[in-house]
Amino acid sequence: MPSMNDLVHQHTALGDSDLEWLHLLVSEWQLLSDLSFADLVLWVPTRDGTRYVSVAQMRPNTGPTSYQDDMVGHLVPRGRRPMLDAALDEGRIVREGDPEWREEVPVRVESIPVRRDGRVLGVIARNTNLLTVRTPSRLELTYLQSASDLAQMIAAGTFPFPGQQVDMDASPRAGDGLIRLDAEGVVQYASPNALSAYHRLGLAADLVGHHLGRTTAELAPARGPVDEALVKLASGWAPREFEVEGEEGVIQLRAIPLKPKGTHIGSLVLLRDVTELRRRERELITKDATIREIHHRVKNNLQTVAALLRLQARRMDSEQGREALNEAVRRVGSIAIVHETLSQNLDERVEFDEIADRVLAMVAEIAPGTVAARRTGRFGILDAEVATPLAMVLTEVLQNALEHGFGPGEQGMVEVSAVRGGTRTEGRLLVTVQDNGRGLPEGFDPRRAGNLGLQIVRTLVEGELVGTFDMLPAPTGGTRVILDLPVRAKKS
Repeated sequence: MPSMNDLVHQHTALGDSDLEWLHLLVSEWQLLSDLSFADLVLWVPTRDGTRYVSVAQMRPNTGPTSYQDDMVGHLVPRGRRPMLDAALDEGRIVREGDPEWREEVPVRVESIPVRRDGRVLGVIARNTNLLTVRTPSRLELTYLQSASDLAQMIAAGTFPFPGQQVDMDASPRAGDGLIRLDAEGVVQYASPNALSAYHRLGLAADLVGHHLGRTTAELAPARGPVDEALVKLASGWAPREFEVEGEEGVIQLRAIPLKPKGTHIGSLVLLRDVTELRRRERELITKDATIREIHHRVKNNLQTVAALLRLQARRMDSEQGREALNEAVRRVGSIAIVHETLSQNLDERVEFDEIADRVLAMVAEIAPGTVAARRTGRFGILDAEVATPLAMVLTEVLQNALEHGFGPGEQGMVEVSAVRGGTRTEGRLLVTVQDNGRGLPEGFDPRRAGNLGLQIVRTLVEGELVGTFDMLPAPTGGTRVILDLPVRAKKS
């Protein structure tokens, strides 16, 4: 199905600012559809003025639809639907005519001109299925009157409100709760859902006949300037969306001033009880804060362990024992780096490039000569269960390269290269660690070597990371280690 942008650009002469106005209207017109119990189809005249093209469609949540099929993209010759012509040419809402019959269903059709800056851009066809029409209730009468007011504002070019883009998924809808106010902000009607939401805030009486702004302010704990602002917001004098929190609940409100003939006659207030939603959000925030605090404490504890090992190493008489403890310090340090990074994030994912650079700097301190270390490419964002073992693997490989690849006073280079994804490696990470040192001993087999560091690498790569590990002579001298790991990112 073509988009509104495609249809407008292909068939009409409307400019970008006019198209933006239509987008703003379409972001709001679910409300008009629900209040009208009617389908809406937006028709725009074509560039040559001989036809109309339907660029958007909306079905009501409050009643049966009049259109089983999608209407978007349909072209209708001018003259076939006289009500569209009249609304476009005369700039007024057209309601004349008998109901149309569509598949044995009577449909009342109305045409509402869409005006912007004194020009009529198009026409909304409002189609009401009359098959289930009955004597309307007070709620339905309020809905229909409010829909009539909004339709007049659309025809006058005063609705939607410029600069008030609405998130249709997050904003309250008519069915969530509706309050109709008079010009003074006094409640004329409150739907059952609206009344229940205010009871959740602590209201013990009915809302009808009470000033909504003052009543809302009394139920909220805020006082002073905040209290005065709340009175004005809840009185519906300006198009605003806000929340009110009482002792027992939270409600989200959206005020829509009604000015069908240019004069403020009252307001619509849509509201929704979001108490449980906000409670769950607070629980998630608390959970995130707790997880971050745990990572912070684990990092601190690991640093304490590293400090104790370092202290113990200084007291060792055996050079071999001292070096073993120093290796343990670096292993613990690599895990601490990951937990420190996790403690600064809101999720269990980390930017591993920063971790790799810190591991490089930490291991470079043990270089026996003047050996430079650098990173090329990007590791990208990794999940915590990948980042922690990969940091240890990287530490062991780098430590092995610096210790066994270079002697005292020798100069050299160790380079870490990371390649993420690609046409043949989608969802994988290829890491290469290469040095230009003395190379591998003759007959060396990395899969059988008894070195503790290589045993750790094999266990982590093949066990936890479910990848492959290989160590071989570099083409230009030195040693090359290749890690091939699955790291398909989880959808957040």
